[in-house]
Amino acid sequence: MVLTDELFDKFTKLIYKKTGIYYEYNKKYYVQKRLEKRAELLEMESLNEYFIMLKFAEDSTEFDRLINDLTVNETYFFRDFPQLRNFAEDVLPIFERENESRKKIKIWCAACSTGEEPYTLSIILQEMLENYEKWEIQILASDINTEVLQYAKIGLYESRTLKDVPPEYLEKYFTRRHDKYLINLNVRKPVTFKRINLMDENEMGSINGCDFIFCRNCLIYFNDESRRSVLSSFYKSLNPGGFIFLGHSESVGRISSAYRVQRIGDTIVYSRPK
Repeated sequence: MVLTDELFDKFTKLIYKKTGIYYEYNKKYYVQKRLEKRAELLEMESLNEYFIMLKFAEDSTEFDRLINDLTVNETYFFRDFPQLRNFAEDVLPIFERENESRKKIKIWCAACSTGEEPYTLSIILQEMLENYEKWEIQILASDINTEVLQYAKIGLYESRTLKDVPPEYLEKYFTRRHDKYLINLNVRKPVTFKRINLMDENEMGSINGCDFIFCRNCLIYFNDESRRSVLSSFYKSLNPGGFIFLGHSESVGRISSAYRVQRIGDTIVYSRPK
């Protein structure tokens, strides 16, 4: 099937408008292969026919399936460990002291993929919070990809995604099932999964009262305009004093000046001013 530059531009603009995900021309082959797969499954004769169907469809079912194929979902437990260590050992104790009487914590994992990150954070909270059982903990885990959310809810993982899990945690928080590992119920309990499109203002506006937002290795697929939009929505979702964590190659400060910048431990962190 032929994907002209003009048609590629139409597809990428439609995807960007609906999701904020921006594909540059050097991703043309990657996008084309996934467009061809969907068009062939629907027995369409051309990619132009597929584009017209996507643009004028009455519901988003096929568009959602295309986004499932397009979005990258490479992740594993305890990914980017230095940042998690900063959260667990430097930032969390400050939050714990300041909220000793409230004993509530809400974390939003935006772009949670197959669930390794929210479950990692659940483990960290159990390990690090003093009197953990007295805390009311809520971890909202969201992604635009419906397939990875279904996988995350099941919570059964290949050993390769557990390569950075400390052996004592593996024994304590996972149950071996043949050659895979099932996440234990006490880790699952605080985690709720939900499909959220980060460019949907209504969905984003419904999330509030967050103490921490993790959106790591997601905004690299956006352009500056859509990044600004997402960071503005995150700001509104955070409680005053709440923290946001992006991936190591992403920068809050370059996109938004609304957040407070400070050094906690050996790391620069960003928060909504109190």
